[in-house]
Amino acid sequence: MTVNAISTGRIQQAIAHASSATGIDFDYLMGQAKAESGLNAAARAGTSSATGLYQFIESSWLAVVKKHGAEHGLGWAANAIGPGNRVSDAGTRQAILALRNDPAAASLMAAEHASDNKDAIEGAMGRAATGTDLYMAHFLGLGGATKFLSALKNNPDTSAAALFPSAARANRNVFYDGAGNARSVNQVYQRFAAKLGNGADSVSETRAANLSFAAQALDMGDDTTVVTGSNESATDALAWAKQQLGQRAGLQQLYRPTPDNARLAYMMLSRMGG
Repeated sequence: MTVNAISTGRIQQAIAHASSATGIDFDYLMGQAKAESGLNAAARAGTSSATGLYQFIESSWLAVVKKHGAEHGLGWAANAIGPGNRVSDAGTRQAILALRNDPAAASLMAAEHASDNKDAIEGAMGRAATGTDLYMAHFLGLGGATKFLSALKNNPDTSAAALFPSAARANRNVFYDGAGNARSVNQVYQRFAAKLGNGADSVSETRAANLSFAAQALDMGDDTTVVTGSNESATDALAWAKQQLGQRAGLQQLYRPTPDNARLAYMMLSRMGG
């Protein structure tokens, strides 16, 4: 399977795992991936080295893999990255950078990166970090985000392009409106907030559709297909399954490898004749 053919379901599973492993909110990670790449693991930017689901540039990717790769089975990559985030072997460097197109690796590193940024932003700003704050840190780097958020707090009408000329040159549509007028830091921040919000809305719709499909699957078939426990009737087993679905607030909870989720999956497949 090519990176272009990676399914949305596989991407959702990768993000759900990263959320569970790091504690970073699933909706934020999904919203960020949708905003950055449209959930396209093969996405490439035309004006920078940004690549993959979360559009990591090369330097940021090497830094986060060096710091967190070993925690997630990428010790070979972390160990190959030396001082200054340099990799001596060209082939190894390319292999590490290519991991940006792997949804599992990209999601885990994006979540770890967000976790690091969350702690740093909260320490610097003296308040809880929002999803948009984390997105700014991904977009501008931690130092840039701190500078941006300080300007937002103290002088929200400041030109964002004047503060970040290099970023503005590479991302003109972010820093300037359609008429070529420079946007303020407040306007840039609100645009990103709306972008993340739209991504989260789409995530919620997808989650609701998946949970609805799962509930419909349980209503198919007949009672001979129900997987019962000891001294449990088919009716009680179906009631249990529907109760379990009702208790799951998010799609990521269905992806976690628990005995109850395994039983739910088996019941849905058997009811559908799978």
